[in-house]
Amino acid sequence: MTLHAIRPAEFPWFPYDGFTFCLGLAAGKAAWTSGHTSAAFDKSIGKMTVSGSMEQQARTAYQKVLTILEGAGLGPQDVTRVTENVTVAGLGDYAAAAGVRREVFGGHEPTVSTIVVERLVRSTAFLEVELHAVDGGGRQLRVASEPREAGVWAASPVREGHDGAVYLPTVVPIDANGDVVHPGDFVGQYAYCLDKADELLRAAGLSIDAAVTTYDYSTPETRTVYRKAHNVRKERLGGAGVYPGSGGILMSRLHHPESLVAIDVTASRHPLELVNPGWSRYDTLTYAPGIKAGRTLYMSGFAALDMETQQVLHPGNLEAQAEATYGAILHLLDHAGLGPQDLLATTEYCVESALPEYRVVAPVRERLLSPPWPASTGAICKGLLRPEFMIEVFPTALYPDEA
Repeated sequence: MTLHAIRPAEFPWFPYDGFTFCLGLAAGKAAWTSGHTSAAFDKSIGKMTVSGSMEQQARTAYQKVLTILEGAGLGPQDVTRVTENVTVAGLGDYAAAAGVRREVFGGHEPTVSTIVVERLVRSTAFLEVELHAVDGGGRQLRVASEPREAGVWAASPVREGHDGAVYLPTVVPIDANGDVVHPGDFVGQYAYCLDKADELLRAAGLSIDAAVTTYDYSTPETRTVYRKAHNVRKERLGGAGVYPGSGGILMSRLHHPESLVAIDVTASRHPLELVNPGWSRYDTLTYAPGIKAGRTLYMSGFAALDMETQQVLHPGNLEAQAEATYGAILHLLDHAGLGPQDLLATTEYCVESALPEYRVVAPVRERLLSPPWPASTGAICKGLLRPEFMIEVFPTALYPDEA
């Protein structure tokens, strides 16, 4: 059972060959789509365009990703996790996208991850949708709460998907009344989110010790205090002997105007195994470069960092930073006995100031990656934890059956 690109019989929105990402990947009875907006190729002007309201865009985006799933023999009832990247500009109309989602899935409830992003590559896009699916829809471990639930942005169950992956909804520092907890206190909000994630996992028969990734989203103002999250993480994570992968992305605002952080947590039912090619910088950190759980290799976010000196590489040069970033990912894959063909997914966050240059990343991917090309999602952030970073990539890989 190896990864192969999903090629729907019909995909009328744009010709999808020739990119360094696929529409989606499948392996056995599981599938992962790339992130898709409502973008479609307009022959009259010869380029991709996005238009319409949030509701209209959501309908098209969901139609696209479900068409891709259909190409893998799966449908909405098989979806285990939905990731919705909603722009700061579109956040006020997000309820319309949520309504479309409920209509699309009917009685089936996947886990919902809601990421607030600065904007998307297509400037008029409000929403980007990505799906994970497995035949039968995985296993619901915890039902969604009908009223607003403290610590959770969208009403969502906790669901187990492919290879023992356990998906949580995005965890936010917002109480059941819709008010922010610990206003103005980044560390307090971070601790609240991790504690809420642990509570959700315990209700599903696990704990935060099973976390394989904790990707956090904060604001540029938190850079000065971000290091203080180290002790919060050290007190709560790594109980299984392995810290999870992590990444930190900055947006100008999050789900609530007073929110300083939101965290996406994924856990696994499998034992966790550290994967580190010898990068000593991780010895004192509260996250790991890679974690093998079952057949899946979960990884931290990577940027253009010298692993020995911990200095930022190639400031101001997005192409060189992308090459260094993907070079580090490939180094870790090689250490794990894998190659670029085993790369399951990449999520790229490009800083807003570098967006005019973002096209230079595709040739780098073409040189370093290979078919069937990973399922990929790209979003624009306000900044990254090091001001000199221009791009950060969250990767995931899948070991072949024989591994």
